[in-house]
Amino acid sequence: MSEALTLPAETRERAGKGASRALRRENRIPAVIYGGKEEPALIHVEQKELVRQLMTGHFMNSIVMIEVDGKSVRVLPKDVSFHPVSDVPTHADFLRLSKDAKIEVSIPVVFINQEESPGLKKGGVLNVVRHELDLICISDKIPDEIEIDVTGKEVGDSIHISSIELPEGSESAITDRDYTIATLVAPSALKSQDDETEEGEEGAEGEEAEGTEGEGEGEEKSED
Repeated sequence: MSEALTLPAETRERAGKGASRALRRENRIPAVIYGGKEEPALIHVEQKELVRQLMTGHFMNSIVMIEVDGKSVRVLPKDVSFHPVSDVPTHADFLRLSKDAKIEVSIPVVFINQEESPGLKKGGVLNVVRHELDLICISDKIPDEIEIDVTGKEVGDSIHISSIELPEGSESAITDRDYTIATLVAPSALKSQDDETEEGEEGAEGEEAEGTEGEGEGEEKSED
């Protein structure tokens, strides 16, 4: 997994809408750290820095070290609220973590060796049902992504969670079913072509049968 991100913060003394609005006017975002059998800690972070880390694309699945009052608190981002018009962050929640804590996260999937899939070489299409997997991971072993190898996959094949070898320290959060992650399907153009071929073969067989019947009738008349 990626190295932990670092997010400087300051303690905030007051909660409430008025105090939060005052912080936002100063381009600070109110936040809270909770969990870990400790009291929630009220903090605020710089808006610009929070936005920068959000733009990395993996902030919500990364361990973040929050630097506050000379201490480092190991957390996982759990929620960031945004203004409905400006789309600027308005609040953030962080879950305090112990080193061996297990947490549920959504990890993106990446399909590799697509050039080694006979089905894709024939023009098949990889239909991705789930772009992320819901996993339970040890907090210091959260993977950046899950690689899925499609070597040897043919059109009509399906990839289920049971066929995926998850990294050490990770397990599926969904255990009541063997859900589908992706399938290899024929493109609509190929399906239409196959349908036309079948219809043409059926028409030819019908004409051949009619011709055979006509030959039989002709022979009976000649005998009369």
